Amino acid sequence: MEFMVVFITAPNEEEAVKISKTLVEEKLAGCINIVKNVRSIYFWQGKIEDDAEVLMIVKTRSELFSKLEEKVKEIHSYTVPEIIGIKIKKGSESYLRWLHEVTNERQ
Repeated sequence: MEFMVVFITAPNEEEAVKISKTLVEEKLAGCINIVKNVRSIYFWQGKIEDDAEVLMIVKTRSELFSKLEEKVKEIHSYTVPEIIGIKIKKGSESYLRWLHEVTNERQ
């Protein structure tokens, strides 16, 4: 079983909470941390942007990434939302067992 952390930014905490609750309710993620006061500087439509955002740190199973990505794109307000997955090389066995259990559709 492989697990990953997915980084997703959102324009505000309200939208991040909406996305997070949807992902957890649909068992596409086991836990999501929302980090406020993130400053993002990026190139968009020909100019450099400097915006306040929030960051979601999503813990999930690697096999759920495609479904998670699809759901985020469906409900996110951004045209091109940041959705970056990084595989977890090591983790607490008990935490990863829990993560598997709570993202298991057969529950």
